[in-house]
Amino acid sequence: MFLDVIADTLIDALKLLPFLFVTYLVMEYIEHKAGDKAEEMVQKAGRFGPFIGSILGVVPQCGFSAAASNLYAGRIITLGTLLSIYLSTSDEMLPIFISEQVPILTILRILGIKVLIGMAAGFAIDLVIRKKHNDGSEHEHLKIEEMCDHQHCHCGEGKIWKSALSHTLQIIFFIIVVSFVLNLLIEVIGEDSLSAVLSGRPVIGCMLAGIIGLIPNCAASVVLTQLYLEGMLSAGSMIAGLLVGAGVGLLVLFRVNENLKENLKITVLLYGIGVVSGILIETAGLVF
Repeated sequence: MFLDVIADTLIDALKLLPFLFVTYLVMEYIEHKAGDKAEEMVQKAGRFGPFIGSILGVVPQCGFSAAASNLYAGRIITLGTLLSIYLSTSDEMLPIFISEQVPILTILRILGIKVLIGMAAGFAIDLVIRKKHNDGSEHEHLKIEEMCDHQHCHCGEGKIWKSALSHTLQIIFFIIVVSFVLNLLIEVIGEDSLSAVLSGRPVIGCMLAGIIGLIPNCAASVVLTQLYLEGMLSAGSMIAGLLVGAGVGLLVLFRVNENLKENLKITVLLYGIGVVSGILIETAGLVF
């Protein structure tokens, strides 16, 4: 049984490998051409920041959530804009969906709901606390390149294929690990039993998914996406986790923003919005 699980996991991963590489190659090209312009647009957006941020955040870009954290630490963007970017960031979900050949309409619905939630939450937050974020305080900024070096994603290097290959190998490793654990659990526990635990309790499922989303790297979105594709995580729970998952954004925020209490409040707010949104989606019975 153990050898069968390993074999199935490796075969599935090898099938995904070329799709992932092509997807990341295209994304790297787009990022290198438009990455700086995206940051400039967010900085100049002003009160329309949540609108621009939620749309730009949905495109997986190395360091974009990290850039948002730096801009917020310097009070260049509002809290609403920051959270709109965090909430809409799709991280590794998009390339995995594409490589798994998920229907384009399904992908667009999921991305659309993330954008709308990020936009609505951002505008609502700015409307409530706008006056508290006009102090013009300055903070030391962490360069995006430093965070990319820390994450070993090689952003900004001359040859985009190297960066695409690096991303592909990292994600395929996570997919292998996650798929192996899932396949093993399915064999030992049974798919029906495991699915009942995760999807049979929507509130608990959304809360657990939100906790997974707080993991500050691509592993979180890989786990959530794979669980959803395996049919063991409901749409609401997946959305809850993906909304909370802000990539390395929170990690950068805690490093560059000196107000620890504020950082904790932002984390709790992000988690709360994600979980509540997931529960509402479950309650409404939305299917993607």
